Amino acid sequence: MIQRLAYVVGRPLPPQMQDWVRNDILGPGGVRRYLLRWNVPVIPLLLLFLLIPGPVWIPVSMMMLLLLPWMYFSVALMSIWQRHRLQQHGLDPDLLSAKAQARASRDGAH
Repeated sequence: MIQRLAYVVGRPLPPQMQDWVRNDILGPGGVRRYLLRWNVPVIPLLLLFLLIPGPVWIPVSMMMLLLLPWMYFSVALMSIWQRHRLQQHGLDPDLLSAKAQARASRDGAH
């Protein structure tokens, strides 16, 4: 459990967990897990804006001004982070390209 928490905050796992890391990054739900790991921790901090006095639309607008670019950049930088995590665990970062090629050929066949 502690190893997985350390993994979530960026620490590498032992080499015997390479298959788990590969599945976490490239397997089903990998994009969803990545986005949750990046975006959910920010929400409690943004909720602090609700403590600002005044009409509710002001703190909500301030939250959106920060949350929307945060989400945009988390999506834009996803492949870079995934490549880094694969390299960090001794896996071939070209696995991302292979996954994209497999998806493209599968979509082209239908």
